[in-house]
Amino acid sequence: MYRWEITRAALAQRVFAIVRSATYDEASATADTLLSAGVTTLEISLTTPFALEAVTTLTRELGEDAVIGAGTVLDAVSARMAVDAGARFLSSPSLDEEVIRTGHRYGVPVFPGVATPTEMVRALELGADALKVFPAAERRPSWLGEIRAALPQAPLLPAGGVSVESAPEWIAAGAAAVGLGSALSDGDRDTVTKRASALLSRLAEAASDTPAPEGSMEFYEY
Repeated sequence: MYRWEITRAALAQRVFAIVRSATYDEASATADTLLSAGVTTLEISLTTPFALEAVTTLTRELGEDAVIGAGTVLDAVSARMAVDAGARFLSSPSLDEEVIRTGHRYGVPVFPGVATPTEMVRALELGADALKVFPAAERRPSWLGEIRAALPQAPLLPAGGVSVESAPEWIAAGAAAVGLGSALSDGDRDTVTKRASALLSRLAEAASDTPAPEGSMEFYEY
């Protein structure tokens, strides 16, 4: 698949689940619960022990049924290791040119972390496939709307502090997708399934009610 195809598939549900756990077994259990709940895009944080093994296992077992990426990719070495492990996308809390170059060298989309309009423009210049707005905890969806007014061409992915309740507001403000961690995955299997199902419906509704900014190209239309 081409990078744009992977990006579109990764963000199709308007949400990607961030798996960051203290152990490999915990990460595997969380991933299994989220996938069973209907979430199809997972970002396995490299802060998780044996994260690359988890990426390899999930990618091999799920094939095209889910999009498994690596998160907290901070440098070129980590980027190459994640690609070798089978990561379909690379995500980072920071903006590093070598991470983008490494991912693109092997046909893998990269979502670097940005926090300001200057970083957003720089990331676009470097060829980032989407921009992870991090952390989003101290921002409001209305702020994203202001950014989108000036940079309608930027596919923005708020993460870090996004809640199940606020996620649809971010989509309505123009986010291409949102990243959720424990806010989505905490609880038993039944609780997570109900939460995820409700969230996916609300995100789809928010997206359908949000018109594309005038003069911009709809992110998912290629």
